[in-house]
Amino acid sequence: MALHPDRLFPADETQRGIARRLYAAVRDLPIVSPHGHTDPAWYALNEAFPDPAALFVKPDHYVFRMLYSQGVALEQLGVPRADGGPVETDPRAIWRRFAAHWHLFRGTPTKMWFEHALEDIFGVTEVLAPGNADRLYDVIAGALATPALRPRALYERFRIKAISTTDGALDDLAHHDTIRASGWAGRVLPCYRPDAVVDPEFDGFRANVAALGALTGEDTSSWSGYLAAHRKRRAHFIARGATASDHGHATARTMNLSRAEAEALFATVTTGTPTPAECDAFRGQMITEFARMSLDDGLVLQLHPGSFRNHSDMLFRRFGRDKGADIPTPTDYVRALKPLLDAVGHEAGLTIILFTLDETAYSRELAPLAGVYPALKLGPAWWFFDAPEGMRRFRELTTETAGFANTVGFNDDTRAYLSIPARHDMARRCDCAFLSRLVAEHRLSEDDAHDIAIDLAIRLAEKAYRL
Repeated sequence: MALHPDRLFPADETQRGIARRLYAAVRDLPIVSPHGHTDPAWYALNEAFPDPAALFVKPDHYVFRMLYSQGVALEQLGVPRADGGPVETDPRAIWRRFAAHWHLFRGTPTKMWFEHALEDIFGVTEVLAPGNADRLYDVIAGALATPALRPRALYERFRIKAISTTDGALDDLAHHDTIRASGWAGRVLPCYRPDAVVDPEFDGFRANVAALGALTGEDTSSWSGYLAAHRKRRAHFIARGATASDHGHATARTMNLSRAEAEALFATVTTGTPTPAECDAFRGQMITEFARMSLDDGLVLQLHPGSFRNHSDMLFRRFGRDKGADIPTPTDYVRALKPLLDAVGHEAGLTIILFTLDETAYSRELAPLAGVYPALKLGPAWWFFDAPEGMRRFRELTTETAGFANTVGFNDDTRAYLSIPARHDMARRCDCAFLSRLVAEHRLSEDDAHDIAIDLAIRLAEKAYRL
């Protein structure tokens, strides 16, 4: 299983040689992870990860959605049920089941991330299979018990310079306070994710809005009090290092209503019976409101539209949110973003980072928009497309119109902690491969490509996320 040093580089020898030289300049640069989903409790408590299954299988929807698609029940993988019903609790049994189905991941980025972690962190160069599953389990479990593989030690080993978690608006950020009080030098930053108190279709929305008021001392039954409560929570996050907010909306719709119209819509979604269109309009209005707040407090605004979340009603009922059944949808950006961009798109002091799950919009809509509006930047290939072919398509379809400077480098966007260096390495290799072609075609000097490779690896993310 030894990782090939030229993996993901072009087959053409000239381009491969250029890619090697570019990659040598970025391979060992620090990692900036400005958007992710690792648990702040890991860094606060610094406890050993419990077992290989808990680390590699149970929390990773890239893993269990593939196994589920091939007939493996999520209960068999130890994924908790919403009703507390029985699931597999033996981590070794889960690991054996994972090993028995490892062949399903051939050709996927999950295979590359996992094997990178096995070799780089655990020194394992064998392909996982039923015959060696127990032995490799013991190797990994033994290593996890050592101080060298505690979360803080791994943060340092991975050369992470800063990492952002994703935290709900109602989160007390106690783990972030613990990290800051500990004196540890690691930089773990919260990120303001207010979906539960912004999306009227979110389970418990109205109770969440009331809880937001109780937490902030604001009257969230009024439009002005509701907005003031968000400002207070954002300030709470900023005081703990936050530099960004994050918004996972079903569509890219934005609105710019008058105060009276916004107040009426707020009353409908909090006390009335809103239609789906009114719920979407409220989410869209709040994106514009958050952009205005960002002009005041400096938080970078990230918008992640275009996912039909929890597409399977059965999986949602049985296991809850975020269990691998989220599906990309076509997304309109040109018309949907116009109210927002009319309001704040020309504000050079504002940064709006736009992600997409609709690749057809890259060259037709997203790159031209980012190529015009100073506030708008393009997030990297995301979720279903943070893979070699997806990264290549992103660069090919956006660079000629938006250039490199209107993008923001790479986000690993993961809950799988050990995959972070593998994901960044993959991104750096893919970017170097793309740049090598431009150099070989005499469209870019190698000196310029060297400088851009460093931008894409770290500098653009630092600048965009104000890190």
